[in-house]
Amino acid sequence: MKNFLKAILPVIFLFILWQSVVVIFDLPHYILPKPKDVFLQLINQYSLLWEHTQTTLLEIVIGLILGCFFGLSSAFALLYFKKIEKYLLPILVVSQAIPVFAIAPLLVLWFGYGLASKIVMTVLIIYFPITTACYDGLKNTPKQWLQLAHTYKLTPLQILLKVRFKASLASLASGLKIAVCIAPLGAVIGEWVGSSKGLGYLMLHANARMQIDLMFSALFILIILTLSLYFLSDYLARKFIPWASYLH
Repeated sequence: MKNFLKAILPVIFLFILWQSVVVIFDLPHYILPKPKDVFLQLINQYSLLWEHTQTTLLEIVIGLILGCFFGLSSAFALLYFKKIEKYLLPILVVSQAIPVFAIAPLLVLWFGYGLASKIVMTVLIIYFPITTACYDGLKNTPKQWLQLAHTYKLTPLQILLKVRFKASLASLASGLKIAVCIAPLGAVIGEWVGSSKGLGYLMLHANARMQIDLMFSALFILIILTLSLYFLSDYLARKFIPWASYLH
């Protein structure tokens, strides 16, 4: 509850600041709409906004699931196959060096205007934080844990799953919190480049039609989605990884 209040207070302050800027500088509607107009659009265009929200949320969730799967798999491969490390680590760095806007048109060209290109974009954007966070956790398993595991004569697979993986969960949770914050960015960028549904698509077309209040409504929903995913991941981490705060 305290974390929620800490997050909501800055939001309230921003809305007050937003309204003040509009009133003081007498900004026209097409530059910056009033908060009241944006909330009216949320109510009046509920069905339209909900339809596009479902598409974007689906892209984000599937992208997160696949990104976590590939990230964990890569982290395990980096840990146990040193030859793979020489080739995979440069790929990880390059994946972050290339701007997502640069590859978005290619993904749309290769995977089409449907969900696939947006999901791939989301996977690419979260792959690095998930992989590096999990790999660091696996690599930095406390030596006492490993010595105890060898004392009990655990197999390498048992050490991986019961010792190293559990030790990496705290780092993985940190990486996941970063991933859920940037995953919506990947989906929306893909929708901007080419799509027929989604909040990014709606924002782009609302802006072209000078429906700035509708564009801000879609942006507001996107912010709510991102915050909800972050607080959900934080709650799940504290619930299922209670030892996280004692590992470092």
